[in-house]
Amino acid sequence: MRWLEERTQVIRFSSNCRLPIRLQYATPESLGTDRIANAVGANTLYPNRNVLSIMAGTCLVADFVNENGEYLGGSIAPGVRMRFKALSQFTSRLPFVEPENIDFFVGDSTQNSILSGVMNGIIQEINGIIRQYSRHYNQLKVILSGGDAGLLQNSIKKRIFAAQNPVLVGLHKILILNASKR
Repeated sequence: MRWLEERTQVIRFSSNCRLPIRLQYATPESLGTDRIANAVGANTLYPNRNVLSIMAGTCLVADFVNENGEYLGGSIAPGVRMRFKALSQFTSRLPFVEPENIDFFVGDSTQNSILSGVMNGIIQEINGIIRQYSRHYNQLKVILSGGDAGLLQNSIKKRIFAAQNPVLVGLHKILILNASKR
């Protein structure tokens, strides 16, 4: 870091950076920078709107920014692959199953039962999260991103915006805001 600081302008990204949203999180110092960037990206894509940005990757992460530009928090749960790994690693006889799109809910074999449980379970979880937020926040916009978004996007009931990477949108916005204020 010292080498970089001697040769270029360095901006250390943390919850203490200038942000275009207000963090209302109880412990902002524990908030992951990926979640901050995701929230800023969601707010950049849908300013002055209630927006729920769901990242489906290693973890299933939901971040919520209200229409007043306040980041209220969200949720973190195991992602698709983590769920498949947990079944094979924490049981004595269940195999590891690769994630895939399915069109059934009754598993007729161990592999299909695992696929049904994990894939239908995470889809129901996402639909439930969206339903909960929609009950409390008007005209909710929903963004779905992450490595597993493609596996999930066609099964989500509410119309969603599949964003390539709101985290990168957010990082760019944060960089511009902080670089211009130096």
